[in-house]
Amino acid sequence: MGARRRPLGGGEPAAWSNWAGDQMCMPAAIELPGTAEEVADAVVRASAAARTVRVAGAGHSFNDAVLTDGTLLRLDRMRQVLDVDETSGLVRVEAGASLRELSDALHGHGLALENLGDVDVQSIAGATATGTHGTGARLRNLSAALEEVEVVTARGESVTLSEAGDPDGWRAARVSLGALGVVTAVTLRAVPAFTLEGVDSSAPLDDVLDSLDERAAANDHFELFVFPYTSLALTRTNNRVDRAPDPPSRPRAWVDDVLLRNYVFGLACRAGRRSHRLIPHINRLLARASGTSRRIDRSDRIFASPRLVRFTEMEYALPRQHTAAAVRAVLSLVERQRLAVPFPIEVRFVAPDDALLSPAGGRETGYVAVHMYRGMEWEPYFREVARIMDGFDGRPHWGKRHFETAETLEPRYPKWDRFQAVRRRLDPQETFGNGYVRRVLGAL
Repeated sequence: MGARRRPLGGGEPAAWSNWAGDQMCMPAAIELPGTAEEVADAVVRASAAARTVRVAGAGHSFNDAVLTDGTLLRLDRMRQVLDVDETSGLVRVEAGASLRELSDALHGHGLALENLGDVDVQSIAGATATGTHGTGARLRNLSAALEEVEVVTARGESVTLSEAGDPDGWRAARVSLGALGVVTAVTLRAVPAFTLEGVDSSAPLDDVLDSLDERAAANDHFELFVFPYTSLALTRTNNRVDRAPDPPSRPRAWVDDVLLRNYVFGLACRAGRRSHRLIPHINRLLARASGTSRRIDRSDRIFASPRLVRFTEMEYALPRQHTAAAVRAVLSLVERQRLAVPFPIEVRFVAPDDALLSPAGGRETGYVAVHMYRGMEWEPYFREVARIMDGFDGRPHWGKRHFETAETLEPRYPKWDRFQAVRRRLDPQETFGNGYVRRVLGAL
């Protein structure tokens, strides 16, 4: 069976939009290949038609990284776990598999991903290509687990990039922004399955910010949230425990994960959108209402939870020693300018890695993320926050909103030229370029 195509001649054009609903494009063709060979065929045909090629995963990027008027590939039919070695932990999986699907499959083999973020619907290829991460001061981002990356190049050739065979190609492909080719499969290293105890609690914000290093070091996974206009930090710790999972009942899980964290929070956001003057009061109410909760379950179910409230997001990776100062600067900005911000600021921690364009590359990293509820003005807030992050030598998350360009980004990445050399080698004609790639990486 060949690739399924949705050419856009005759009838209504087919459009694509991201999860947040605020990035949309109308490609010349949307194709759904089912094999690496069908991917190669689609790339060759697009090149013959002088079209560029981009790939869409689950649509959880908040910027224009996917948008194209050329050929858009969707890897929905390429979601299989191809091989699992339970002894070594090496797992080969097709690029379109979601993190949730992969976690479920790994669990059946007594394995797990070492770390995850708080959303698990992204495709493995999309999550790693943008440097997606969880939290854990001793743990690296998701792409650091990749041992091999299988890529279809602009010529329609399939290449396998590994540290042994092509070290710079491998380090470039682990966080590639989709600029090197179409990832069709990856081999990654999993770990033995483990149980986490997750504890959510609140504490005075100043106390938490003053002890970030101690808290990050004392827990396997530590993060915090703080609503603007409040003085409480909502902390989350996830630590390994030597016991079997003891998940809550389905009704209890629905109350915690869906009713409280989504429906009630969504109502609060809508109230703040209607009346901005209520936001400080609502934020303080939400912060005070956040009590202590505890859950013991298999790791992937502790890491991730449903996200039903739509928003847009910007996130920066900072040298870890600047994290507390950056958070205080953002909170001061919001209060000084009386900005309407109903979403909390989120803070996480990641260990350094060696991918050429990893935002956490070469340094202990603190991530600071800001969000805005859908339908509310985000740009003035995000631009002011970006200026703060620039002052702390911040690097933007590749899958989230930012205003950086190749000119501003190149000095922040010591291995920039090595990535560009791989890009020139694998995609000399910029077949996999679009407006986003040209803006953040520049022209070849």
